[in-house]
Amino acid sequence: MMKIEKETRALILSEALPYIQKYSGKTVVIKYGGAAMTDPELKKAVLSDIALLSMASVRMVIVHGGGPEINGWLDKVGIEPRFIDGLRYTDAETMDIVQMTLAGKVGKELAAYVHELGGKAVSLCGLDGGMMRAKAIDTKYGQVGELVSVDTELINQALDGGYIPVISTVASGVAGTHEVYNINADTAASALAVALGAKRLMLLTDVAGILTDKDDPDSLISQMSVSEIPSLVQTGVIQGGMIPKLACCEEAIRRGVMAAHIIDGRIPHSILMEMLTDGGVGTMITN
Repeated sequence: MMKIEKETRALILSEALPYIQKYSGKTVVIKYGGAAMTDPELKKAVLSDIALLSMASVRMVIVHGGGPEINGWLDKVGIEPRFIDGLRYTDAETMDIVQMTLAGKVGKELAAYVHELGGKAVSLCGLDGGMMRAKAIDTKYGQVGELVSVDTELINQALDGGYIPVISTVASGVAGTHEVYNINADTAASALAVALGAKRLMLLTDVAGILTDKDDPDSLISQMSVSEIPSLVQTGVIQGGMIPKLACCEEAIRRGVMAAHIIDGRIPHSILMEMLTDGGVGTMITN
């Protein structure tokens, strides 16, 4: 039994080696959210994957959400969460909670956990060094912003020092203003992947990927082109919250990112399986 186990491990490593060589020195942006952030075992698996790839000289960047944590703190201070068109309504008081939770708590805890797992990480947010600047999408959403510029200097300094940047998606207003904005993490991850010249953008979700039949896991589309997205939306294969995720993937690819991946963060070590095996586990979108 032990011999078979060792042989299996050797096969896995031999399959992974060409991919490790392929990604060495390249940048991969991971949007981290969903169940993989709230389940302790999944969190350990995700951050272990990222730490391992970083130690293999892959330039890993984490862009994280934190919706459940934000809701928890809003509840503690007696603020009822509100959503408009799927976006969190963010008044000034809610923005304070968002900033405190994402940049002050979630990001720091994730960076500390990576260190516990043997990696090196530093917590940053879009306010640091003018990294992310934004303007309001629409006043009806409050301080929810769309990015107008991205400065990657701090991120690259961290990467060059062997650190994994853990980025909270809170942005400052345009130069000369003092607004602070809540930025959708998928959108921020896409913009950062473009600005960093990333090889891959990976969105961790709570679904298996793109399914032609949402009730049949075997209907997973393992690889598709951005040119297929409109027809899949039209036929209803892609719907609901997956539409804006695919829009972020398409934007990144059309602006130079080689591929984007929708993967299931509920599967332990899904990042390694998607990046370092021939079959992968999610949906890869290319140009």
